[in-house]
Amino acid sequence: MAKIYYDSDADLKNLAGKKVAIIGYGIQGRAHALNLRDSGIEVIIGELKGTPNYEKALEDRFEPKSADEASSQADIIMLLTQDNVQAIVYKNEIEKNLKPGNALGFAHGFNIHFRQIEPPEFVDVFMVAPKGPGALVRRMFEEGKGTPCLVAIYQEYSGKAMDIALAYAKALGGTKAGVLETSFREETETDLFGEQVVLCGGVSELIKAGFETLVEAGYQPEIAYFECLHELKLITDLIYQYGITGMRKRVSDTAEYGDLTRGPRVITPQVKMEMARILKEIQSGEFAREWILENQAGRPMFKLLEEKSYHHLIEKVGEELRKMMPWMEEK
Repeated sequence: MAKIYYDSDADLKNLAGKKVAIIGYGIQGRAHALNLRDSGIEVIIGELKGTPNYEKALEDRFEPKSADEASSQADIIMLLTQDNVQAIVYKNEIEKNLKPGNALGFAHGFNIHFRQIEPPEFVDVFMVAPKGPGALVRRMFEEGKGTPCLVAIYQEYSGKAMDIALAYAKALGGTKAGVLETSFREETETDLFGEQVVLCGGVSELIKAGFETLVEAGYQPEIAYFECLHELKLITDLIYQYGITGMRKRVSDTAEYGDLTRGPRVITPQVKMEMARILKEIQSGEFAREWILENQAGRPMFKLLEEKSYHHLIEKVGEELRKMMPWMEEK
């Protein structure tokens, strides 16, 4: 079982007098920066001038700088840019500014685990990964609560890497909920696996397969959309709040019986075997190499597959049906 840290295990004094550079003022970066600042930590923002994120940082009363300038002034540098640009930003803007005793932080282990970023020996390298979107991390902090986080140490130099990481997690509000200890390897490989076989890849393909089956059988695509996509939120919300068993106790007995008897016919041992193959591709670095090369080549396959998905019938039907749902209107 994972070791879990709480408020009493972390001390903000370990960040006293230290400047923290948040590189990337996106969804997570904004939450980190605001929570840290409200916890009394001096924060510097590194963001590209002229971008919407740069303007947002200005609105939030920061004075954003280039990643180069921000990292040169910081003791702790938190990389919160997207995975595919992180190594470039590190190599061009950050690496040259690292000084003995600095700490390099991440919220996802991809670039460290797959050695796209190889920090010098004279810095601490840690991870604090909130298990929730940035807006939730911020809202929970404002409500005096917290979002669970993962914490990991990749490289120890100062002898205080974990103290710094836990203090950072506390400044985010994470220790109010609980901070689970992991490793860069475990976080990276399980994160990629979850995205590919369940949360994104598995769910989206399951939805489309169910939708196509009903439409091919002669049912109206609008009805198929409601039954295979729209109502998914009801089920995932129940699972999110009560777990799988709790969900089953909150749907009809007919639905539960169908779940228990037909679900295993859809997710068969063969499906699980394919999941195991995908996990091996992640563990071996095959997926990482493929994704890195795809980005270096300008993302030809990514763009082709993305464009194809836009034209699926479920997208056209959904676009029209969502117009009937006033609660879907963007604020």
